[in-house]
Amino acid sequence: MKIALVGYGKMGHMIENCAKSMGHEIVATVDVASKDATALVAAGNYDAVAAAVKQSGAEGVIEFSHPASVIGNLTALLPLKLPVVVGTTGWAAREEEIASLAAKVGGTVMRSSNFSIGVNTFYKIVEEAARLFAEYKDYDVAVWEMHHNQKADSPSGTALEIARRVMKGNPSKDRMVTDAFHEKPLPNELHVSSTRCGSVPGTHTVFFDSTADSIEITHRARSREGFARGSVVALEKLCEKLSSGELKAGRLYGMEDLF
Repeated sequence: MKIALVGYGKMGHMIENCAKSMGHEIVATVDVASKDATALVAAGNYDAVAAAVKQSGAEGVIEFSHPASVIGNLTALLPLKLPVVVGTTGWAAREEEIASLAAKVGGTVMRSSNFSIGVNTFYKIVEEAARLFAEYKDYDVAVWEMHHNQKADSPSGTALEIARRVMKGNPSKDRMVTDAFHEKPLPNELHVSSTRCGSVPGTHTVFFDSTADSIEITHRARSREGFARGSVVALEKLCEKLSSGELKAGRLYGMEDLF
């Protein structure tokens, strides 16, 4: 497959290496800062992003840019009607807007806060654990995550998805709190806390705590390679399912639709 990469930082370079090792061709790398990108565009010039992708002859796009750029990139890319896989996080509040645009112009987006197979399995484990512990009122629950000090958003998209899975398993937790507490939390509040330090690829822990004991469920990434390879697999599967008719163009999809 001919793939265009929008966002060519550390993650973009890793995706390129993974895609090539899997037999794909990278026909364009688009970025606002990386001097080795095939298309160096000015920040905010989303038409130039779309033009670079269109001219490359790409059959699919993987977008790993920045929370400040992702909406502009998608707005420009969707009219090209190429399948777009998005790994940039920090835009959950605007997903409905992008879904509406996709339907209007016939473009297709697949987004995930984390493409790691391990993390997506972790989501299911956490949801089931939350459901089990919800039966016992003595157990409280909280989410904590840690990432490298170059990460632009906080909490991570993965942590927010974990929190959503906790709340789905335990409906008594119906309010997510990502800021510091200045008074004791209410019983319905789920605290999601974040740490940024060093070069940590990503660690996520869910705590179930009672007066009797404490249970911790942790996913710890060893490197970003799992995310990179997973994004390429996601684009492969998205293209396959669009071609077979299992998925339809003009929609916003998630990992649950592919796996």
